[in-house]
Amino acid sequence: MTKKIAVLGASGYTGAELVRLIATHPSFEIAALSADRKAGLPMGEVFPHLRHLDLPVLQKIDEVDFSGIDLAFFALPHGVAHGLVRQIPDHVKIVDLSADFRLRDAQEYRKWYKLDHGAMDLQPAVAYGLPEIYRDRIAGARITANTGCYVATSLLPLIPLLRAGAVGAEDIVIDAKSGASGAGRGLNEPLLFSEANEGFKSYGVAGHRHMGELDQELSLAAGRPVLAAFTPHLVPMIRGMQATIYAAGDAAEIQAVLEKQYAGEPFVDILPMGAIPQTQHVKGSNLCRIAVHADRRPGRVIILSVLDNLMKGASGQALQCANIMLGEAETAGLNLAPVFP
Repeated sequence: MTKKIAVLGASGYTGAELVRLIATHPSFEIAALSADRKAGLPMGEVFPHLRHLDLPVLQKIDEVDFSGIDLAFFALPHGVAHGLVRQIPDHVKIVDLSADFRLRDAQEYRKWYKLDHGAMDLQPAVAYGLPEIYRDRIAGARITANTGCYVATSLLPLIPLLRAGAVGAEDIVIDAKSGASGAGRGLNEPLLFSEANEGFKSYGVAGHRHMGELDQELSLAAGRPVLAAFTPHLVPMIRGMQATIYAAGDAAEIQAVLEKQYAGEPFVDILPMGAIPQTQHVKGSNLCRIAVHADRRPGRVIILSVLDNLMKGASGQALQCANIMLGEAETAGLNLAPVFP
């Protein structure tokens, strides 16, 4: 049976990516698209690469008729979902791509996002949107909080390793890089071509807001507090993300744990020991590729994890969660080979 889908915030990169994916989904139909400043425009005018699709005209959120909607994607700014979720009928399931439901502690949300959590009464029932780890919880949830992109890249290798005790929890370093699309579509001077191209810079040093998610999920996996060092960097490309993770552990054991954890998983690819995953080899796909290296220092490892920040780091993973929530095949709409070169 066809499921009716709404994409709220369809004029941003993650919204457009959701539309692109749902357009080929065998069971989903886009019934409503919303935008703020772009309301009233055809989607093909806002994103010309989608003009061949038969899509609803963009409208304001308060104009959307949710009576026939099965699931809504919230591709909206942080701070909006807490109030909006109360305005939508209870039968509508929600995948929120913002950070509004990712953190389970109101004080932590306030610390990292400088906003008050407006829906703590709903938070205990929210599923954290990392399907390979929380699939069963996502299946029964009304609201799923999609992970941050840096967080997905880092947690997919680290959660099973911490659960198994295969890496030390005390000295984890995550050195991460992202393409410019991770900052969204809004005008941002440091992301102008003449300022970002041919450059490389760190940002959010010792204070990036994804640290709240990392603290929460790594500590849960380890069963005790974990504070990983994390530094993100902007690199002059559009799509792609890599986390280079330094930790204590035995490379052979870590390889075995990851291979066992992700055997049969359609979207996590554990490469042979010593391989070099590249962002170009996951671009446009919902894949995360991970490789383990033994460091030259005894008892230390280097783990490389790459994904497309707009796909497995955002919209692709959101669709994966939606498939689970609506009882569809988890891979529906997502069996896309990477685009190369």
